[in-house]
Amino acid sequence: MIQRRGVLAATAVGVAAPSVVGAQGGAQRLLRVIPQANLTSLDPVWTTAVVTRNNAFMVFDQICAQDSKGEIRPQMAEGWSLADDRLSLTFTLREGLVFHDGQKVTSRDVVASIKRWSRRDPFMQVLQPSVAEVEAMDDRRFRFRLHRPVPLLLQALGQTQFPCFVMPERIASTDAFTQIREAVGSGPFRFLANEWNPGQRAVWAKHDGYVPRQEPVDGLAGGRTPRIERVEWTIITDPATSANAMTLGEQDYWEYPLHDLLPVMRRSRDLVVEQRLLDGTYGIARFNTLQPPFNNPAIRRAVAMAVNQRDYMTAVAGSDPQGWGVCEGVFTCGTPLANEAGSEILKTHNVERARAALREAGYNNEKVVLIAPSDYPQINALSLVTADLLQRIGMNLELVSADWGTLIQRRASKEPVERGGWSIVHTTASGQSLTMPVFHLFLRANGANAWFGWPDDAEIERLRTAWVNSDSPEEGRTIAEQLNRRAMEVMAYIPLGYYWQPSAWRRNLTGVFRTPATVFWNIGKS
Repeated sequence: MIQRRGVLAATAVGVAAPSVVGAQGGAQRLLRVIPQANLTSLDPVWTTAVVTRNNAFMVFDQICAQDSKGEIRPQMAEGWSLADDRLSLTFTLREGLVFHDGQKVTSRDVVASIKRWSRRDPFMQVLQPSVAEVEAMDDRRFRFRLHRPVPLLLQALGQTQFPCFVMPERIASTDAFTQIREAVGSGPFRFLANEWNPGQRAVWAKHDGYVPRQEPVDGLAGGRTPRIERVEWTIITDPATSANAMTLGEQDYWEYPLHDLLPVMRRSRDLVVEQRLLDGTYGIARFNTLQPPFNNPAIRRAVAMAVNQRDYMTAVAGSDPQGWGVCEGVFTCGTPLANEAGSEILKTHNVERARAALREAGYNNEKVVLIAPSDYPQINALSLVTADLLQRIGMNLELVSADWGTLIQRRASKEPVERGGWSIVHTTASGQSLTMPVFHLFLRANGANAWFGWPDDAEIERLRTAWVNSDSPEEGRTIAEQLNRRAMEVMAYIPLGYYWQPSAWRRNLTGVFRTPATVFWNIGKS
C-alpha cells in the first residue's frame, strides 16, 4: 500500500484562488459552491458523471421522483392512471410547465426525452421489451402502451440513479450516443452558458417561470423551490485552498471536503460539517474489457487477488473505521440483496498469489494505461492505490494524470491504448445505485451498450432478466447470489469498499436537507 500522505500530495495540482462574485443582488442572493469535480459535459444521458447529474437536477425536471422512503411521487406529472388490464399507463402533465427558453412544456417533449433516455438507461433497457410504444395523446397527456404488465415502470421513470430528465423535443431528438451541448430545461435554475468556463466556474440563475409543487420537499420529491437568485460553482483544485475559502467565508458550500481537513472545519463555529448524502459512497476499479490485457478475464481476476479494500478506504477516508467499511460483493452492504457468494477472490489480499496468477493467465507485458483524476481527490486516491498495486504484481503501467472532465471524455474511447484509449479507470457511486440489478450500472454486461469498459456476458444479462421476473423475495435473493458469483468470475470491475462523504456549508445557509443526490433547491441564506 502506498502512503496516505503521498496520495494527498498528488491531489494538489495547483492552487486556484476562489472566485468571489460581487454581486448580482448581493451576497445574500448568491450561493457559492465548491463542486466535487469540474463540469465538462451538460448531457445526463451521454454520461453518468455525478457532477453532470447535479447540474441536471438544477436545470431539468422529472416526470416523477423518489421521496425519502424510496416511493415514487408525481413531479412534472399531475398524476397517472393504469388501465384495468394493466396494459396502458397514462400520464397528465401539470399546468404551468415552461422551458427556460419560454416555450411551454408539452407531452411531445416528454415522449422525445423518454425515448432518448431509454436507449442508455440500464433499468429501462431491461423493461423495454415489454413496452409497445410511448406516445403523445395531446399537449398534456402521454401514454405507455404495454405488451405485458410492467410493475417496475414507475420505479424506472422516477429513479435517482439515472434520472429521466425532460428536455425540449428539439434537443431530446439528438441521438442518445451523441453528446448534447445545450442545457435547456424547465427546472428551478437556468444554466448560464455565456458564463460557463470549464475548469474555472459554472453559473445558474433562478428560473422565474418555475412553478414548484405545493407539497413540502421530501427526498427528491415535493416542492423544488429555488430560494436563491444565483448559484456559482468555483473549481478549486487544491483542498487546502478550498478549506481556507470556507473558513474565511469566501465560499458557502463544499460538496466533497477532503477527509483530512474535516477536523479543521469542524472547529469553525461558522461551518456545519455533516453527512448530507443518505448513502455511503462506493468505489470501484473498472477494466476496459475490449482491449488487451484486460480483455482476458483471468488477468482481471489476477489483479483482484491483490486488492485489499482496507488499503483503498484508508487512502480516501483515513484510519478511523467509522468513516468507511469493507463490502466484498456487488450489491450494497446491509441491503436485501447483499451477499458474498463467490467473493472468495476478493478475500485473497495476496500480491504474490496475484503475481503468479498473472503469469499463469498469459500476461505478456502489455502496456496498461490507468487514468487518474488529479482534481478529484477521492477518486485520485483510489487510482493511485491501484497504480501501486499493478506495479507490485509486475504489470507494465503507464499512469496518466488528467482532470476529471478529460477522464470522463476519454473513458468513452474504445480505441487501443496506443491510439488514445485506456485500460483501467476508477469511479464512485452512491450505495443506493448498487442495491438492485436493474439500475446497477457496473453489473450490466450487454457489450456495446454497457457502461464504459463494455463487458459482454450473456449469463449476467439472463440473470438480470430473471430477477425482474422473479415471483418472490426469496427467488430474487437466490438470483442475486448467482449474479454475485458470476460477477466475480467475469470481474468486469473490482469493488473497493465504501466510505461516508460529509459536506460542509456555512451556518447561515437555510433549508439544507438530507437527500440521495446533491441538489440546491430549497437552500437559502439567512
